[in-house]
Amino acid sequence: MMQSAVRLPTPPPLDGYSTYSNLPRKRSPPSRSPSPVRRRSPPSKFVPSGQNIKDVDPQRAMERERQLAERLRRQKPAPIKPPTEEEKQAAAKAEYEKLLNSRSGGTYIPPARLRALQAQITDKKSKEYQRMAWEALKKSINGLINKVNVSNIKHIVPELFTENLIRGRGLFCRSIMKAAASSSAFVSIYAAMAAIINTKLPQVGELLVYRLIVQFKKAFKRNDKAVCLSSTTFIAHLVNQQVVHEILAAQILLLLLNKPTDDSVEIAVGLTREVGQHLEEMSGPIALAVFDQFRSILHEQDLDKRVQYMIEVLFQVRKDKYKDNPAIRDELDLVEEEDQITHRASLDDEIDVQDGLNVFKFDPEYEEHEEAYRKLKAEILGEAEGSDEEGYETGESSDDEEAKEEKELEIKDQTNTDLTNLRRTIYLTIMSSLDFEEAVHKLLKVNLPVGQEPELPSMVVECCSQERTYSKFYGLIGERFAKLNRLWTELFEQSFAKYYDTIHRYETNRLRNIARFFGHLLSSDAIGWHILSIVHLNEDETTSSSRIFIKILFQDLAEALGMPKLQARLKDDLLRPNYDGIFPTDNPRNTRFSINYFTSIGMGALTEEMREHLKNAPKPAAIMPPKPESDSESESSVSSYSSYSGSSSSYSRSRRLRRFHGFALVDDVHIQALLVHRAYAEAGDLSQNPFRGRLFLHLPEVHGAGIAAPTRVRVLLRGRELLAVDVVDHTPDRFPGIGGGDTVRLRA
Repeated sequence: MMQSAVRLPTPPPLDGYSTYSNLPRKRSPPSRSPSPVRRRSPPSKFVPSGQNIKDVDPQRAMERERQLAERLRRQKPAPIKPPTEEEKQAAAKAEYEKLLNSRSGGTYIPPARLRALQAQITDKKSKEYQRMAWEALKKSINGLINKVNVSNIKHIVPELFTENLIRGRGLFCRSIMKAAASSSAFVSIYAAMAAIINTKLPQVGELLVYRLIVQFKKAFKRNDKAVCLSSTTFIAHLVNQQVVHEILAAQILLLLLNKPTDDSVEIAVGLTREVGQHLEEMSGPIALAVFDQFRSILHEQDLDKRVQYMIEVLFQVRKDKYKDNPAIRDELDLVEEEDQITHRASLDDEIDVQDGLNVFKFDPEYEEHEEAYRKLKAEILGEAEGSDEEGYETGESSDDEEAKEEKELEIKDQTNTDLTNLRRTIYLTIMSSLDFEEAVHKLLKVNLPVGQEPELPSMVVECCSQERTYSKFYGLIGERFAKLNRLWTELFEQSFAKYYDTIHRYETNRLRNIARFFGHLLSSDAIGWHILSIVHLNEDETTSSSRIFIKILFQDLAEALGMPKLQARLKDDLLRPNYDGIFPTDNPRNTRFSINYFTSIGMGALTEEMREHLKNAPKPAAIMPPKPESDSESESSVSSYSSYSGSSSSYSRSRRLRRFHGFALVDDVHIQALLVHRAYAEAGDLSQNPFRGRLFLHLPEVHGAGIAAPTRVRVLLRGRELLAVDVVDHTPDRFPGIGGGDTVRLRA
């Protein structure tokens, strides 16, 4: 039965649309371009404003909300419990096992995470912990072997003994053979290290020898020349170290020379050069037979010219007694002969190289074996056994710390790099400061190593000396340091003594700056005046540089203190004994020298006490004249002396006498005064002198006389009267008018 459709009436429009319903619709102008296809959004349900949708049944709505809350409550996850220690161990083991069994090039794990993962595995009986220890052992052995050399072999071997070499002997042999093959220059060092280990762990040395033999045999069958060379060289050095008997080297040489080829002869020559001296000493007949074989090969076989030359060089090496190829170098002779264990191995022996030692194997008795090796290590290294309660990790860490401390103590900077860097730091700190207070503040923060404290005063003085003119900036730095601490005061006083002793090494400008620097320290009482006790102002103990230094020092003191204060300071009763060297009164000659010195630099006021002392000093004993003789006798004595270098002893009127008139460079009164004073001061009574009043004077003793080196004069005295000065030798271009042996007769 069909139902008729009833058409419902359209509802009236809303009030909001009534305004726009009657307006005409505007159309846009037609466009020439095709209009784009526009998607119409689905019509949204329009909810008139002001109308709310009301739920039909409020009770059902509340029930639905309750059921929703219950469902959410049931779906809420239970609180996660923290994993136990066993669960952590199991998870870490599983992850570590996954890493080890994955193929190379797999997932990268940062080292920090890997270390944290390994730290979580603490069960020593587990396979994962033992594998982790195995990897650490392999890495440690490889590292120690790769860094060994002549200078540190004595320190590397004890470190090797700290590793479990019994468990890792396969790793040790494989690593040392690989290192010897890659660096032939270090083979002798590796052999020396193997010899030391062989004395304590013979099974390690035996395994190394067996593996080298098998390696040589395999390479010989494959015609692998490079491997044969490395194997035979290592075996030769082990023979020299007496790790293996020399019969093995003889068998290898016999095998190589039995059917000689270019390569086999070359390998045999290399082996003989290394082991020849040992064979000559230990097994002379074997060495003789080997060289006879080489001689027959050289004459009979048709070999390459290069190989023939190698054999000839080998005979020359033997003739020179292997001076360039000693069996053992002195620095590698580390094992006593009676301590060495020599293995007797042969090429024909059945050898088990124990390849299984190269790979990891789980050890059910791991802790017992580690404890046994720890006791063996203590016996080898002479260590005291630790308490059984301490763990293995604690022992390893303590050993590592001790090794690091020993290394730190043993490191010595032979290149002075640290000292250079310290001086550079001090110099840059001084130069970058605006004033002396900032410089002192920065320098106090410089970390001076123990024993390097004198470098700071030295650098301050050196920086001061490098300036073109003296800068008070450096004097104030030194003053502040010296007044801060007694340590710096003593160091600056030591610097004064050092620079005064070496002042002759500096040029005038640097010398001037150094003198003014210490003059500032003295005038400001930063350092004690007792340091002047090292100055001895006399002719013998001073040089031109030291005199200039003293002159500038005292001039700076007079300028800073004033002459009255300087005089008062020098007359201080407590410090007066320290000035005896500057103002000497023990010897009239030194006293006059000091008086003349201070007078010449404009400080004669400081010499008043010395002048008074010299005036009141007792006069020297009068020189008694010799017995009166006739004029002819005295003239004959004079002429005989003047003809000292001649053959005639009699007086000759023909002898040339140069009068002192016209001799512009010499003042006769001056030289007479000087020489007579010299005679009074040192000659004493000339009548008792076996030379009968004759003196030999050199230039340093005749100051201001105008006679230059190498002039040497002879003086003839009669009592207090100076009779003649004989010129013995001189520079001809300086005195062209006077020859050697001429007599300069003084005027009456």
